[in-house]
Amino acid sequence: MTGPTFIFDFDSTLVRFETLEALGDIALDGRPDRHQRLAEVARLTEQAMAGEVGFGEALRRRLEILGLRREHVAALAERAADALTTSVRRNADFFQRHADQVVILSGGFGEVILPVAERLGVPAERVFCNTLRYDSEGQVVGVDDANPLSHDDGKPAVIRSLGLPGPVVMVGDGWNDAEVKLRGAADRFYAFTEVARREPVVAAADAEASSLDEVLHAEGVRGRWSYPRSRIRFLLLENIHPAAVERLRDEGYAVETETGALDEDALIARLRGVHVLGLRSKTNVSRRVLGAADRLMAVGAFCIGTNQIDLGAASDHGVAVFNAPYSNTRSVVELAVGLMIALMRDVADKSAGMHQGRWNKSATGSRELRGKTLGIVGYGAIGSQLSVLAEALGMRIVFHDLAERLALGNARRVRSLDQLLAEADVVSLHVDGRGENLNLMGAAQFARMKPGTLLLNLSRGHVIDVGALAQALGSGRIGGAAVDVFPEEPRTNAEPFDSPLRGLPNVILTPHIGGSTEEAQEAIAEFAADRLLGFLNRGDTTFSVNLPNVQLAEVTGAHRLLHIHRNQPGVLAELNRAIAGAGLNILGQHLKTDERTGYVIIDVDRDYDPEALRPLREVSGTLRFRMLH
Repeated sequence: MTGPTFIFDFDSTLVRFETLEALGDIALDGRPDRHQRLAEVARLTEQAMAGEVGFGEALRRRLEILGLRREHVAALAERAADALTTSVRRNADFFQRHADQVVILSGGFGEVILPVAERLGVPAERVFCNTLRYDSEGQVVGVDDANPLSHDDGKPAVIRSLGLPGPVVMVGDGWNDAEVKLRGAADRFYAFTEVARREPVVAAADAEASSLDEVLHAEGVRGRWSYPRSRIRFLLLENIHPAAVERLRDEGYAVETETGALDEDALIARLRGVHVLGLRSKTNVSRRVLGAADRLMAVGAFCIGTNQIDLGAASDHGVAVFNAPYSNTRSVVELAVGLMIALMRDVADKSAGMHQGRWNKSATGSRELRGKTLGIVGYGAIGSQLSVLAEALGMRIVFHDLAERLALGNARRVRSLDQLLAEADVVSLHVDGRGENLNLMGAAQFARMKPGTLLLNLSRGHVIDVGALAQALGSGRIGGAAVDVFPEEPRTNAEPFDSPLRGLPNVILTPHIGGSTEEAQEAIAEFAADRLLGFLNRGDTTFSVNLPNVQLAEVTGAHRLLHIHRNQPGVLAELNRAIAGAGLNILGQHLKTDERTGYVIIDVDRDYDPEALRPLREVSGTLRFRMLH
């Protein structure tokens, strides 16, 4: 056997609970003094973990408070194996592959610990813990006093008696774990803080480890991932939904958040040391930003559009960009339908009049949607779904799109924008942010529309010349408008908003909320977070908007090498020569390219010298190289 011997505490290290507190939840359920007893148990636990009360004394006092029975212990034992801490579960294969280097050492109880050890593949003979004593009626009456672990300084004594090959590495969260190193029974001690962080314990440790990945990385043992997840930093801007933050943190990554957007200089400063950036529509990621980002691997747009990101520059730096193209489709469509009805009935102005004390009950100018023609400009995910809902309301649908699109229901495609504008009673814009769409709708287009036509823009702010729209509304050429996006938008809710459209009759202005429903934002958060995790954890680029799309399974029984390069002749041949020179056995290889970038994924056997991979980083055209273990 080579490498260190790892000794793991159990409570709040291998599992997410403290055994006695979890047993208290079970044993005291329904008792009127439950909260007082649990509070006293928690207080004694913290005092023992911080070294303020001797472990043996705290153990006996807690058992007296709880009044445990055999069935209480059995109930916790049944569910203990499902309560592994996140990073332990993530690195379960480490315990199975290195079972002869692992010892579980705890002041807890064998009935609870052994099922967890079995799940991890650690033999029972490498588990050392306390044994509960029961009376004839199944009541816990104490622990085996002959066991050193039932007394103070028990852990150092047990370790010395085992004669373990060194170096000995202790991993735990409590003071009695720190004492193992302090009393010379271990060579190194890691304060494990994924579940609980106790300052005296951290202060006594050689290092703090917020996950098992950090321990394995520091000790040179290849865990499930080659780089500790807790050291990979996410920066999420613009108040991204908490579901994304929770998802990423549950996977072990370090996540920082900002509620607003950042300008270019502020973004450059914040991106130092950041590996993944998440944003919505107001933060611009320019070539200058990407050039200054020293560690950036991926950008997640938690929205549909990506025109705020220089995709070409991202490709040139090997940075993958992902978005959420479908998650808020329904929300935008529902708002569009609601706005059409509100404009047809002049709801906004009538409501404003009521708030000012004016009663204006009149049918003049109020119309139904039924029988009207809706012209949809852009028949993608949003435009096509709007088509279906509007037809169900009795509207006739015409649409225009530069790409070939399948017409849904009775929708009819028209070949030119001018033809659509001449037919439609309502025009709804659903185009993307490409430069060609700048001022797509201006004075010339408004002049071609039927008098009194209604206009909706829930796509991009720059597709309408808002000055020309204001004039068309003022002259009555356009009968009303609903605008959700603007050429210039405030970066935060605290900044003022101004537009030529303010104060005009039958004009509904909304603050870029087309996709801002709770359901949509949660769906976007989950989709975009999953795409980023797939890229980081597997190298999967499915749905990337700037790199070749490669769908990959989890790495099993191999190490994965990921190589992003400029699409130029000879890269794959040079890569394979470097791999052969390193003596690596290739288990699987994928290559996909687009006109700008190439992406190679290579799965190799685990046995190799990491230094042998250096030539792969030096292959001509390399943009980014990383390893997944």
